[in-house]
Amino acid sequence: MPNLDRVRRVLATLDAATAPEQLDLPGFRFHVLKGRDKGRYAVDASRNYRVTFGWDGRDAVEVDLEDYH
Repeated sequence: MPNLDRVRRVLATLDAATAPEQLDLPGFRFHVLKGRDKGRYAVDASRNYRVTFGWDGRDAVEVDLEDYH
């Protein structure tokens, strides 16, 4: 189960961001995805869950909560 408080914090930060790199904060483990998800980003929501998203130049798009395991 994801940590819902953390998911809310990530989503609020994502909503306020004007660039994806603004999610590169301590503890968020921000990273650019590769392979089939090239052009998307991820941050940790809990041990197994990540918030993944794309960026359209102004806003986050296609935001998902994914179980990596």
